[in-house]
Amino acid sequence: MAETRKAEEIFKEFKEHSISEFFKKNRQMLGYSGKIRSLVTVVHEYVTNGLDACEEAGILPDIGVEVKEVAEEKYKITITDNGPGIPSKFVGKALATILAGTKFHRYVQQRGQQGIGAAGCTLFSQMTTGQPIAVRSCTGTGKAFSCKIAIDTMNNKPVVTEMEDLPDKFRGLSVEGIFADVKYENSDHGVYEYLRRTALSNPHAQIKFIDPEGKESLFVRAVDKVPERPKPTKPHPLGLFINDLLEFAHSSESRKISSFLADTFARVTPNKVDELKPFAKTVDFEKSPKQLTWEDAESLIKAFKEVKWIAPDATTITAIGEEQIKVALKNILNPEFMNVVERKPKVFRGGIPFIVEAAVAFGGTSGRETSEGYAGNVLRFANRVPLLFDSGTCAITIAAKNVDWKRYSIDIDTQPVSIFVNVSSVHIPYSGVGKEAIAQEDEIIEEIKLAVMEAARGVQHYISGKHKAAEEATRYKTIMRYAKQLAQDVAYMTGSDQKKIEDKIEKLVLKHYPKVKENESADEGEKAEEAIAEEAEEE
Repeated sequence: MAETRKAEEIFKEFKEHSISEFFKKNRQMLGYSGKIRSLVTVVHEYVTNGLDACEEAGILPDIGVEVKEVAEEKYKITITDNGPGIPSKFVGKALATILAGTKFHRYVQQRGQQGIGAAGCTLFSQMTTGQPIAVRSCTGTGKAFSCKIAIDTMNNKPVVTEMEDLPDKFRGLSVEGIFADVKYENSDHGVYEYLRRTALSNPHAQIKFIDPEGKESLFVRAVDKVPERPKPTKPHPLGLFINDLLEFAHSSESRKISSFLADTFARVTPNKVDELKPFAKTVDFEKSPKQLTWEDAESLIKAFKEVKWIAPDATTITAIGEEQIKVALKNILNPEFMNVVERKPKVFRGGIPFIVEAAVAFGGTSGRETSEGYAGNVLRFANRVPLLFDSGTCAITIAAKNVDWKRYSIDIDTQPVSIFVNVSSVHIPYSGVGKEAIAQEDEIIEEIKLAVMEAARGVQHYISGKHKAAEEATRYKTIMRYAKQLAQDVAYMTGSDQKKIEDKIEKLVLKHYPKVKENESADEGEKAEEAIAEEAEEE
């Protein structure tokens, strides 16, 4: 018979753990699963931080990335940016404290959302090599300094050592770390491809990359304009859950529930509060929001669904922009033809706004090379950030698969086609902490599908026109191959001028194949764009 143990004896092992300890034991949740993916995750976290920092400071980003092999499956990664830098008193918290930073608590569109990324890199270096991260920073006007940072995982506290002032002045941040249990690979899921896609979705950034063999790649800036800074916004009532409302209420400084609602949430006015009252009769709108109960919050959430609301303010979302996407695709893929679409703002979960941009590029270096030729590929982005992994569960992949491509004269399996999709929102619903796939929200999937179909229609015009022109040109050449002999025979029988007869035969043939002549003076791409414009006007 098994020996029984008392509760007191069992609970002697009861212990509180820090968030750093948790992620140390569950590193796969941060994206550190698989050697290739782990290396890309490190680059991704630092590059997105650099881009966010530069844009917030109104600076055109210059990002440098160097990956150097120091031993088997062990690499030194150095990433620099020309952003505002980090002041010395914040460097530890910014780069070595999980869930600390400028992003997690703000309701504003950003690449990073959780305050985990850079601290996760520090933790990963510490776990695999026992080495701290070396940092150099200067705000441009303040003192330049260098230091090394690590994490006290038991307490989720930064450990900053070797702090030194630097004599030279510069602007930006440089981080350097050594990471083991990682692998560099030049593939569709490697660092080079990640940076190439980053350049696609961030044409205003210039990125310099040095790979482990010393080969230098430069993704040249294609747009000399910093994107507009996204504006902070308030949460919309239709996007709230009961617990959300309670947390907002209990931390509010407003004196009454009525003023709390108007101060805290988007589209709530005193008149709208009056509309809510008949549907939330059990709620005392005059009492302090700190006294709001679960039953009160439940009643308010139900009332929110009973009244009509103006859609959330989408001016707080900054998309890439149609022209910028065209410039970027031309710069990186140089396609034979492309069609770019930016949809109107929509909402998911009832109150969170988002914008979908989609493009279909055909020819050039679009798609991916296979052993049998070419195949199409889906380029996934969320708030301008490339998503390389977990594609099977991503809303973008699901939407693209649901499109009937044959209807648009496109064969995804054999043609050089790239499907570009970027989702922008103040809150991207990632399916995991690793932020590599967008959750399968029905509204998002449907909107992506509509955007991709709209972009595909333009490519269909081009491909169909190209095929038709090729067929007509072949028929025209076949007929004209015998025109000279026919003109010669007719001239012999009638005594007429052979050249004049040839010209008349050509005019007669061109009446049946007029597009052959048109194609000599008009590019198929231009004609397809005209057809798209006409279709848009009709819609």
